[in-house]
Amino acid sequence: MQYSIGVEYALHCLVYLIDTPSDATIGIKELSAFQGISETYLSKIFGKLTKAGIVRSVPGVKGGYKLAKPPAEISFWDVVEAVEGKSPIFQCKNIKDNSYLCRDEEYAACTRATPCVINLTMRDAEETMRNHLRNKSLIWLNEELDRVLTPKARQETRDYFAQGIGG
Repeated sequence: MQYSIGVEYALHCLVYLIDTPSDATIGIKELSAFQGISETYLSKIFGKLTKAGIVRSVPGVKGGYKLAKPPAEISFWDVVEAVEGKSPIFQCKNIKDNSYLCRDEEYAACTRATPCVINLTMRDAEETMRNHLRNKSLIWLNEELDRVLTPKARQETRDYFAQGIGG
């Protein structure tokens, strides 16, 4: 299993929107330049984040993006689901119902009536992961960054985006 790089880009960029004043936005150009990533690709990611209600797009010359709801209400899982989609990671094809033993109709009826233990286990593991990611919000991420990064790095990041706000 592997999430696309889009999830990482989204989480990194969303944390920068936390400190944006309520009357301001940050543009894709600034976000992509700061991260050193493709503006086109980041635009696609932000399109998905907008559709999911995580960010709001503000049109116009001084337009850009802002969080659509408080950072405490945006979980890592919300971002993963917005970028990757809602399909489960494990896609059970019920191959147990096609086994050699299923040539016997009585056995086949029995196996079709029982759940696939592999599918149940994989889905349970996915749900555990989802719950873990649901418990990690953007506000948690912001607090962790305050803990692990130097105050200078945090301030320089804020300054970078503050200079691009509104123009």
